[in-house]
Amino acid sequence: MAERLIVSRKRDGRCVYDVQAKRELIEACGRPGISMAKLARDCGINANLLSTWVRKNERKAVALAAASGTDADVAAPVFVPVHIEAPAVPEQAGVQLQARLPNGVVVDMASCDLAQACALLETLGRLRCSASMKG
Repeated sequence: MAERLIVSRKRDGRCVYDVQAKRELIEACGRPGISMAKLARDCGINANLLSTWVRKNERKAVALAAASGTDADVAAPVFVPVHIEAPAVPEQAGVQLQARLPNGVVVDMASCDLAQACALLETLGRLRCSASMKG
């Protein structure tokens, strides 16, 4: 494909590419397991140029699909919100919490409820680090 990709050069040295070979190269980039950089290197073109061709082709396909009102077969990024609910914790359940501070102090709460554990963790998180207090 490399030998038929470039058909001529313009006066300023830029290449003129064969439309059919360019289309085949763009389609090849869509196959699973294909490295765009390796494919570009094998064809003697810059990987950024090939990436630009692929992006332009995807935009063109999306625009055509939007204009015709049909769904495009282009892999457009889709974000789906995911709601994660915390598991229900029985009120009776005790939490065991032990924290070893850098100054050697050990905070040990053998059987506290979840609210107490959260409050303690929040308070410990607000404490200044002993390393930052030196000086």
